Amino acid sequence: MNTAHKLVAGLLAGVALAAQAAAPVVGVSPWGPNDEIGRLNMMTPESRAAVLARVDARRIYDLGTDYFIGMPSWQGAGDPHYQIWMTHTPHGTVVDDPMKVGKAMNEHVSYSGAAVSMYTHMGTHIDALNHFGLGGKIWNGFDAREHLGDRGWRKAGVEKLPPIVARGVLIDVARARGLDALPPGYRVRKKDLMDALAAQKVALRKGDVVLVRTGRMQMFEKARDYMDNPPGLAMDGARYLMEAGAMSVGADNLSLETFPSEVEGDYIPVHTYLLAQQGATIIELVNLEELARDRVYEFAFISAPLKFRGADASPIRPIAIPLSK
Repeated sequence: MNTAHKLVAGLLAGVALAAQAAAPVVGVSPWGPNDEIGRLNMMTPESRAAVLARVDARRIYDLGTDYFIGMPSWQGAGDPHYQIWMTHTPHGTVVDDPMKVGKAMNEHVSYSGAAVSMYTHMGTHIDALNHFGLGGKIWNGFDAREHLGDRGWRKAGVEKLPPIVARGVLIDVARARGLDALPPGYRVRKKDLMDALAAQKVALRKGDVVLVRTGRMQMFEKARDYMDNPPGLAMDGARYLMEAGAMSVGADNLSLETFPSEVEGDYIPVHTYLLAQQGATIIELVNLEELARDRVYEFAFISAPLKFRGADASPIRPIAIPLSK
């Protein structure tokens, strides 16, 4: 190799090293080396008591979606869609007598039972901090080679997430832009969030659960339309929410963010930024239509995941209770 070739090789190696050094890495938790819940540590007995002391329980809003065959799902990525089937029916138990109680008893006592099968990221759900990582590691440096087994993650699984009781804030970006719903592919940026908050006369506080309304939930019953090129959170919008102290971030769309990616080398950068770098759980497919209709922008957000051990997500059924002034 001549001198020129060596010089070029050296320059290329230097560029590669610089790029590698600049590549994003997972966050290290300020709550210690054993932390598996990230920003949910912002919740304290005092913060929960403070928000519950302000609730006006004359109205309660259900923020969860229905689950049904044909609902929006990630089938395009090869994940299972939602299925429900009967395991026991009143007539079937008369014929099969599964409990061995006899025909007369089965004709008197009608028995129904069902089973379901689904991907964990369907309907209203919460992403645990092991859902996305960088370089084989997840939040707080937990390494897949050490902590991921055949039965799921041994670290940061959804079962580790505590029940969430916190101040919730709706940011109705669609209304602030004078729209029923944001257009396909719209990127919700910092300015969109700030303009909506100003119009609502609401300020974010440390430890909030922030829910962004795009209006896409109005299409939920039509799965193809709902999933096609949704609007979603941009990177500078996500950074703004983290800098404002948000504990968890959610939206009414399928993936929180929109596509294609704004970041070269990362096809889903809002997820990796929030989950892997910031330790912020993500809540998706939140039904915000009734809150938006009634212009309820501050509320007690109350929810908890199912304790699927080692899983990266779980369905939730959150409720919102307006706060008194």
